[in-house]
Amino acid sequence: MKKQFLFVAVAALVMASCSEDEQMAVNHGAAIDFRGAMATRATETTTANLNDIFVTALDAAGANFFTDVQFTNGTGTFNSATSYYWPSDDSQLDFFAYAPSSTDLAGTLTINNTTKELAGFSPATTISDQKDFVSCQANGKKSTNEAAGVSLTFKHQLSQIEIMAKNASSAYVYKVVAARIGQPKSKGTFDFGSEGWTLDGDKINYTVVDFPEITLDGTPKSLMGTTGGNAMLLPQQLTAWDPTTDKDNKTHNGAYLAVKLQITTAAGARVYPHTSVGQYDWAAVPISTNWTAGNKYVYTLDFTNGAGRVDPEKPTVTPPDKFNPGDNILGTTPIKFTVTVTPWTDRPENVPM
Repeated sequence: MKKQFLFVAVAALVMASCSEDEQMAVNHGAAIDFRGAMATRATETTTANLNDIFVTALDAAGANFFTDVQFTNGTGTFNSATSYYWPSDDSQLDFFAYAPSSTDLAGTLTINNTTKELAGFSPATTISDQKDFVSCQANGKKSTNEAAGVSLTFKHQLSQIEIMAKNASSAYVYKVVAARIGQPKSKGTFDFGSEGWTLDGDKINYTVVDFPEITLDGTPKSLMGTTGGNAMLLPQQLTAWDPTTDKDNKTHNGAYLAVKLQITTAAGARVYPHTSVGQYDWAAVPISTNWTAGNKYVYTLDFTNGAGRVDPEKPTVTPPDKFNPGDNILGTTPIKFTVTVTPWTDRPENVPM
């Protein structure tokens, strides 16, 4: 009797910035099965939410045995609509599995004897529309895997980014309504064999759409909005924006984080932006992190002792607004006083009784 392929998928999915993997075994069924997550709306893929995976198999001659076949979770085992069986000559099959689908990834997926890549992949510009990309590779043959199945270990192939902010100062009030990840590389090709990326030079901004106003305090608050999760971006070594030599960031397009905010004194006096600009404007800080695949990076912007720099991509400044790109928003030197107390002068008065 023929037996269908059995895959036992183990999702090794990063849960924190320390790269701690979560591994979960799956049901040892008789059919090809996978356990993973279809990521939607910038949601992190975990073993709990992996519902569909996609698999391409190559035979011993390098020919495609099947291509981009969807396997859907059915009570612990993932099955395809059409069943596939092991080669009777006990030859090896090589498997390349991934999620979400090639359509959702929006790149050009090619897996064959000579090319195994996802080309031209770009994360969605709006962070809430981004998807977590996981993949793995494995091999198996009839004598070894027909009964036991093929174990698949999925890995995150993107970097997860979260922006938080806090303010422990009683001197200023910070109200935030949006966030931006500025000028990382935005397009690349993933090699399923080496599990590495080759990036193009394209850079863009990734935005968290405006959310209800958040007033910062001493407890870090997430600035990732209400419509989606964290950013899922290409692994890369960031080159920081240099606000000293490249204030408007037009020379090097360096990386930075920015928040759209309003700053007032505790007494209510407007500090930033100038009222002629509107209620809110962007404040930025350079970053130079090395993002690696499978890691989550949590940036906590601390406004306790400063407010960062004026947005490098701010449009032309029109008086009476005097905040120029790259300027220190609160200045470089805090307000301070030199105090002299005039000595008391004795003035004797005689009062007759």
